[in-house]
Amino acid sequence: MPRGDKSAYTDKQKRQAEHIEEGYENRGVPKDEAEKRAWATVNKTTGGGKKSGSGRGQPVNKAPARQGGKKGSATTTARAAALRSASAKKAAQTRSQRARALTTKKTGAQGFSHK
Repeated sequence: MPRGDKSAYTDKQKRQAEHIEEGYENRGVPKDEAEKRAWATVNKTTGGGKKSGSGRGQPVNKAPARQGGKKGSATTTARAAALRSASAKKAAQTRSQRARALTTKKTGAQGFSHK
């Protein structure tokens, strides 16, 4: 089996790798690097391609996925407090507007506000 051959992986592992790769690409990682990282994560969590045979199952290690989440969190906390505050205020305002629009839609009341 040549290097890079994915035939030994289950459909679930292939789906996982695809999903992880999309996440990296959304964060701006180049496609080839995202693919490498995705398969490295799948290998780390599931122990590589699954082989046939009884008693070969191993528990899944979720530590690599948690590690990625922690890295994302560290990036957020590295932003200046003023930027985080402005972002939070904008999000709160958006939620408020959407909630107001939803109640207006449900009750049919137009032009009524609780200010």
